[in-house]
Amino acid sequence: MSKNATEFHRRRQQFLHYLSTERNASRHTIDNYGRDILQFAALTFADSTDIEFSDRVFNLKMARRYLVALNGLDLARTSTMRKLSSLRSFCKYLIREEVLESNPFTMLDSPRRGRPLPHVLNVNEVERLLQAPAQFWRNAEAADARIRGSAEFSTARDAAILEVIYSGGLRISEAIGLEAADVDMHGRSCAVKGKGKKQRMCFLGPPAVEALRDYLAERQKAGLADKHAAGRIFLNQAGGPLTERSVQRAFKRYLGQAELSINYTPHALRHSFATHLLDAGADLRMVQEMLGHSSLSTTQIYTHVSAERLVAVYNSAHPRA
Repeated sequence: MSKNATEFHRRRQQFLHYLSTERNASRHTIDNYGRDILQFAALTFADSTDIEFSDRVFNLKMARRYLVALNGLDLARTSTMRKLSSLRSFCKYLIREEVLESNPFTMLDSPRRGRPLPHVLNVNEVERLLQAPAQFWRNAEAADARIRGSAEFSTARDAAILEVIYSGGLRISEAIGLEAADVDMHGRSCAVKGKGKKQRMCFLGPPAVEALRDYLAERQKAGLADKHAAGRIFLNQAGGPLTERSVQRAFKRYLGQAELSINYTPHALRHSFATHLLDAGADLRMVQEMLGHSSLSTTQIYTHVSAERLVAVYNSAHPRA
């Protein structure tokens, strides 16, 4: 392997290590960055032996050549933007390490995308969804009485998960990651570990607290009180930790039971949490804090959702609309 190729792979590995140890990036993010950097080398240079880490080589002309190459792949706009972001972060790291003096990717005009509005359930639809686990398992038990015990457990657990996600605006991963020590039933709150291992406080309304208590009682009745995995609250029937995939599968069943579009995901409850708070007059920065968003601009998308809802109400209710 040539000197340039060795240097390229060394810098790439150092950058990925930095993402893992200092930025607390997920394995999925690290893998994407690693692939994007390799693809950059393949598209922009003949091979990694031609790469020289210098401002003479890493310049705006090179960045534009890479963008042209990406456009030739006919990628989705979001994929192109992500790949450019990966290289922008890589060059920023190289500047920090005093390898480069400037970042050519910050001077590049990235393809802009219109940010899609999140899918939101209205209050009535949320109520139907929250009642769906009991209805679904009641029907299942009527069809097969042998599943009574497991039906009661699944009803209580899934109702509690949905209530917690909607009440506190949690992501699925945050909900299934809750441990007993994180939840304060009397204070009606829970400590949530969000993205980047940031912790925030989320609130639990009385229905969520009641649903949690019902579930914990069913969990004990099922003999799982002393078998919980790593302190997790939400368990599967065998006492192991619940997975995101299993929650998503159950969510589809409950959408069908509630006669709602199956295109919704559990994240729609988090979107609905934010939108319903803003509809009721909550302060945007408070909602940002409750969602755990690092940037207010991320939260502001819900104001557009609320504005659209207001327009719809006006158009349907005003006599001269």
